[in-house]
Amino acid sequence: MSWNPALDPHCPTGDEVDAIDTLIVPRARDLGGFEVRRALPAPQRQMVGPFIFFDQMGPAEFLPTRGLDVRPHPHIGLATISYLYEGRMHHRDSLGTDQWIEPGAVNWMVAGQGITHSERTDDATQTAPMPFFGIQTWVALPKGHEDRPAEFDHVPAAALPQLQAEGVSARLILGTAWGEKAPVRTASEMFYADVVLAPGARVPLPDTHEDRGAYVVSGAVEQAGRRFEAGQMMVFRPGDAVALTAGAQGARLMLLGGETLEGPRYIWWNFVASSKERIEEAKEAWRQGDWQNGRFQLPPGDDAEHIPLP
Repeated sequence: MSWNPALDPHCPTGDEVDAIDTLIVPRARDLGGFEVRRALPAPQRQMVGPFIFFDQMGPAEFLPTRGLDVRPHPHIGLATISYLYEGRMHHRDSLGTDQWIEPGAVNWMVAGQGITHSERTDDATQTAPMPFFGIQTWVALPKGHEDRPAEFDHVPAAALPQLQAEGVSARLILGTAWGEKAPVRTASEMFYADVVLAPGARVPLPDTHEDRGAYVVSGAVEQAGRRFEAGQMMVFRPGDAVALTAGAQGARLMLLGGETLEGPRYIWWNFVASSKERIEEAKEAWRQGDWQNGRFQLPPGDDAEHIPLP
């Protein structure tokens, strides 16, 4: 840990203008006793930079042998990251990856042309209720990376840049911000950061990225005299100097953004693509279910079942 002066610059105060372009209030979805709040895609906004999907998972409490049980399913044209605050989750994919996702760590799965994975809380040693809380995000890939081979990277929390300033603690999960760079390689310029603010503390948004947003995980923040509560996402106008100030109870934020893609994206089920044809091809490949020679395979060790095409 080290103090980072870029987290404590002179920021506009008092008469600063409202820099918010879009305010998103996520819609809640019940996944069988487990609630998620989906901020992206939204009717007002499909993406923030390359981020095209943003779900708050929980908070919830899972009883032993009962919890998250997402069977193998496919992805194309995106990279996923499941970032946990509490609990743990078992990730297995068609590359042979068998990884427990734990709080603060980065688990970066690049689907490219196609990958299949499962997400479960199937720890046989769990004997007490387990709290579970996190954010799941998808990043759309640039056109030149849509057909790349799939890959998976794991980086423990201790290996990520941890920045400290007056009342501010920030972990850089992906990309570049405040003069730091996260270790995972990404296909486009972006930033993604977990920020904890003490009461009254201020954090500036990185000013080196085209698109910038902030999601309030807990507490509340103010910007230009407006107050934003937990469960709201703000998307800011490009180029404005923006700082967020925590309320009396402090706040936790996810900051995200980056360069916009070279064109629109189509999203259907778990598929993201620059053309409808790519979506249709992936649908047909999953429908055929040729796990030995087809485009998709099932995860080794978790290949007894799968989610059918909707």
